[in-house]
Amino acid sequence: MATAREIRRRIQSVRNLGQVTRALQAVAASNVRKAQAAALATRAYANAAWEVIVNLGAATDEKLHPLLTRHLPVERILLVLISGDRGLCGAYNNNIVRTALDFAHKRGVAACYIAVGRRGRDLLWRMGEEIIAEFCGLPAVPGIADVSPIACTAIEEFLSGRADEVYVARTDFINLLVQKPVVQRLLPLRPTEFETQAMLEYLVRVPPARVTEYIYEPDVSTILETVLPRFTELQLYQAVLEAHASEYAARMVAMRNATDNAVALVEELTLDYNKARQHSITTELLDIAGGAEALTRIGV
Repeated sequence: MATAREIRRRIQSVRNLGQVTRALQAVAASNVRKAQAAALATRAYANAAWEVIVNLGAATDEKLHPLLTRHLPVERILLVLISGDRGLCGAYNNNIVRTALDFAHKRGVAACYIAVGRRGRDLLWRMGEEIIAEFCGLPAVPGIADVSPIACTAIEEFLSGRADEVYVARTDFINLLVQKPVVQRLLPLRPTEFETQAMLEYLVRVPPARVTEYIYEPDVSTILETVLPRFTELQLYQAVLEAHASEYAARMVAMRNATDNAVALVEELTLDYNKARQHSITTELLDIAGGAEALTRIGV
């Protein structure tokens, strides 16, 4: 059994850890409010824009723009993996990395990655995956300028032919307790054919087209040349906002659970400390009583 001094030191250590986790919980709660507001503010527009460009790709000749052109056969895919820069957020980082790797494995072709976030980059590096670019240190609520280099890199890989398809592995923000890792096809901007089990399991489905014909002004080529790169960048920007909101929500919940566990552990250790003190006092009293009894017997 541990001594009272050892238990007291452990209680102090657990209390210090509880203070740290409580502070991290407060910081995460502040960040998740900002990230959630940013993600929800642009979600409706981003979803509508994604529906438009995919339906546009279905109704338009793919020769009109390189971003609409299919690369057949598909021999190599690129995944933009969005993870966190730090840990202490439960299984958030592991879940999205596992989802991306499982999707790439079931897709059955060569895969390379653009790592957004240090944790995802480190996990991919340990597993020996090919990382062509990495982006770290994004703010809690990034701007479009922070995401633009990521989109430019992905578009360049697709247009150069080094990647036949581009996907975004992100975590959708459902609420503070639920975050869902998903994969969304970014390029080519065409309706997704759900051919494999991996695509059925992970890919985001796009609603069916509401409009099949569009009126262009001034002309189709000019509109597509301006709109498609910007809409592609917007989809990646929305994915980063969703991922950041999910990360801070996961961190807030994890730190809250850690704080609650620290409080419960302090209570258990306090009970053990009181038992140890009681045992020590009882032992001392028995020693005193035994000494007094011995003195009485020898007549002192």
